[in-house]
Amino acid sequence: MGLADRLRKGLEKSREALNQIFYMGGEVDEQFWEDLEDTLVMGDIGPEVAMQVVDDLRELSAKQALRTADQMREALAKRLAEAFPTAERDPFDDTPSCVIFVGINGAGKTTTVGKLAGAAKERGTSVLIGGADTFRAAAIEQLKVWGERSGVEVVTRERGADPASVCYDVIESAEKQGSELVLLDTAGRLHTSPELMRELAKVVSVTRKRAQMPVTVVLVVDATTGQNGLNQAKEFNEALDLDGLIVTKLDGTSKGGIAVSIASRLGLPIYRIGVGESMEDLQRFDALDFCRALVGESL
Repeated sequence: MGLADRLRKGLEKSREALNQIFYMGGEVDEQFWEDLEDTLVMGDIGPEVAMQVVDDLRELSAKQALRTADQMREALAKRLAEAFPTAERDPFDDTPSCVIFVGINGAGKTTTVGKLAGAAKERGTSVLIGGADTFRAAAIEQLKVWGERSGVEVVTRERGADPASVCYDVIESAEKQGSELVLLDTAGRLHTSPELMRELAKVVSVTRKRAQMPVTVVLVVDATTGQNGLNQAKEFNEALDLDGLIVTKLDGTSKGGIAVSIASRLGLPIYRIGVGESMEDLQRFDALDFCRALVGESL
């Protein structure tokens, strides 16, 4: 299965509602526009973005006399793609680079770190994984399994160690070894806990001061959390000044539009998306390909 097929399959649930609107032979009338806006909102794209997108499509439809389902799908995909900010650099390709992964428990941070480490190793990049989640013994073990699977060294400390000091040690090891890519896994944080967020801010601050390579802070968001994911992203961004996003578990939700909502509202680029369980299902994000798969347009 190719990447395009994996993407289409992963967004199948999100596409179902839109498919009901874009049926062949349907008229582009006032009811169509109302249904489209409602469907976009229900898909967690968000009311503000949905309203603006529909208004822009109305205008485009009138100017270009768009009438067929295929024409409207393509126009919608292109307009939605415009809502995504473009990344100035890819922190996983443009090395040397250090990436700190943050997010709530269960978002998929550790798995994402493991997959990215494996992919980088396959490309010939020298990678080092840092385990700064010292609260859960299981997290350290999970990282070590990923490290063994991909042939990447994992640097961590005993349970209960200060996460910021772990990151400091990891950066020091990376510099000694000449590692090109450093991936730092942090403990899950509830965005509603000021104390835990302050501790995470310390991790980010220490790492940024110690590292001589560019440091990127990436929020891993579970797409199945819907609009709560947007609230999480706002809190993390205010506390940490995020650089970008990775959206996971898009294959497990009918509301893949949350990716549009978070990226556009916060002005943050999406680096990768998860549309399945395998390493190949953690894909490089392409806004137009994503939106075409979301609305049912062929890639």
